Amino acid sequence: MSTCIALAIGIFIVPDAGDHEATVAQAVAADQVGLDAVAIQDHPYQYRFLDTWTLLSFVAARTERVRLVPDVINLPLRAPAVLAKSVASLDLLTDGRVELGIGAGAFWEGVEAMGGPRRTAGESVEALEEAIGIIRQFLDGSSSLRLEGRHYRVAGARPGPAPAHRVGIWVGAYGPRMLRLTGRLADGWLPSIGGGYLALDDVPDRQATIDDAATRAGRDPSGIARVANVGLDGSDWLDPERLAAVATDLRFEMLLLSVPSEGAVEFVRRLGEDVAPRARELAG
Repeated sequence: MSTCIALAIGIFIVPDAGDHEATVAQAVAADQVGLDAVAIQDHPYQYRFLDTWTLLSFVAARTERVRLVPDVINLPLRAPAVLAKSVASLDLLTDGRVELGIGAGAFWEGVEAMGGPRRTAGESVEALEEAIGIIRQFLDGSSSLRLEGRHYRVAGARPGPAPAHRVGIWVGAYGPRMLRLTGRLADGWLPSIGGGYLALDDVPDRQATIDDAATRAGRDPSGIARVANVGLDGSDWLDPERLAAVATDLRFEMLLLSVPSEGAVEFVRRLGEDVAPRARELAG
């Protein structure tokens, strides 16, 4: 059954270092045309990419209103307490425009080549759960952080600075264990859907798994944000009816459209000026 959604629409950027000015121009255009978010993928081992956190910080200084999201941050190569400090700092500097997309890790050969750990699927979920605990305590202003985990250890670290708002931790999850973790601990779900990614027909079952885990943990499932990356397969999502239908039918409150390599700024401007306003109207 469809429901009305206060739909937010943003873009999903490849941090291409080959033409870094064009990469930044996409984010600046998104801010200018009234889009809601700029999300940037994170693959530190990819030599053709800019560092995502550095790029987000640079974009923050060039924009005024869009939310900024690493989508999703590569946890195995970023220590949780340091990551939390980076998130809080940028959120403070941008007056509350940062959300944290985070994943358990992938492309383990690349991670290992950069000096990170090679984890099994089970170990990666365990490490993510430990990391979320550390990050949430840091962002919520605990007096000190302590954890003797299997994958992470903090021994009395003092959080600070405080973020400007309660930063959401949005998890890129697909499998049952990750989905249950999202329901129990996370502030949002951030998959990629359509094409060769999560099939649209499979989304309701994944949503139900998150809802059930949240309820069992004593949480309100409606408090968990539902955000999706779309168009990563190159398919055309510049269709307000399609965007509104996916949002309302599948319960996504934010859709992040993959920006094509050709005509990127024109794509962003058309999305912000023509497509997004109509899609919001249809969804709401």
